Amino acid sequence: QVHLVESGGGSVQSGGSLRLECSYAGVTDMTRCMGWFRQAPGKEREGVATIEQDDTTWYADSVKGRFTISRDNPKDTIYLQMSGLKPEDTAEYYCAAGYVSGYCPLETAPYTDWGQGTQVTVSS
Repeated sequence: QVHLVESGGGSVQSGGSLRLECSYAGVTDMTRCMGWFRQAPGKEREGVATIEQDDTTWYADSVKGRFTISRDNPKDTIYLQMSGLKPEDTAEYYCAAGYVSGYCPLETAPYTDWGQGTQVTVSS
């Protein structure tokens, strides 16, 4: 069973930076895709960034050039480095894992395992 735990959220001012971490356990070679998603109040959960086993990455247009997803396999951790934060980045951020053939999509449906979330708040 896959277990995901996020950390690193907090409150920052516009233009600031944060690094989120997701420690995972139970992820096997069958889990091709891992990623970060977010959900703002009153909005649907959306994909932010995903990473494949070969470290190919995918980003939502809204975060390209500002966010970077990476992984540290020996530490069983994936990261989301966020810079140039904007108030519209305010949301609960979730780590997810799943087996998906082909590329790792930014849609939520293919991901079967989720963390509990960590809050990111960006003030103007």
